Amino acid sequence: MDARFGSIEGVTRTRVGYTGGTKKDPTYRHLGDHTEAVQIEFDPKQVSYRKLADLFWNSHNPQDRSGSRQYMAAAFYHTEEQKRVILEAQGLSSSGTTGKIFTQVLPASTFYPAEEYHQKYFLQGNRTLMEALREAYPDRTDLLGSTVAARLNGYLAGHLTLEELREALARLVDLSRTVREKILESMPDRGR
Repeated sequence: MDARFGSIEGVTRTRVGYTGGTKKDPTYRHLGDHTEAVQIEFDPKQVSYRKLADLFWNSHNPQDRSGSRQYMAAAFYHTEEQKRVILEAQGLSSSGTTGKIFTQVLPASTFYPAEEYHQKYFLQGNRTLMEALREAYPDRTDLLGSTVAARLNGYLAGHLTLEELREALARLVDLSRTVREKILESMPDRGR
């Protein structure tokens, strides 16, 4: 889901992590009662919360039951308006569906970012591309938290075409032309 949401114009940052539980400072190995989740930051002038809610419901099967709290499907809301939008989107996505919906809609709690090696999975698997990004983002935390990283991760996961990626990178003003060209030269062509 990190890569899927990161490919959306208007999403400025995604982070994977843990939420929904009571344990302080959970880690992957010591998760407690938390659920793995994706935190999404977005510009509401570019993408609506409704579009993100629709994407959430259409990106998984809400009738699949998870075997554990760690991997359960859930949408976490921060306001009553977000809750209303999520539930409305759920109703539209599951209209005509028979059977129980197991995806939960829950109030957000503290979000704990996952360890660095869990962030931007597809991007981190491409050493050449990571090296090309170091000029623009010498600090690895800044790199993995950038809009550029979100879009590249989305491309590498197959959610953007190369042309869509080029257009997205051209709109990012914090990226110099030289770095943009290095990134594009380093991009694997997925044949799309």
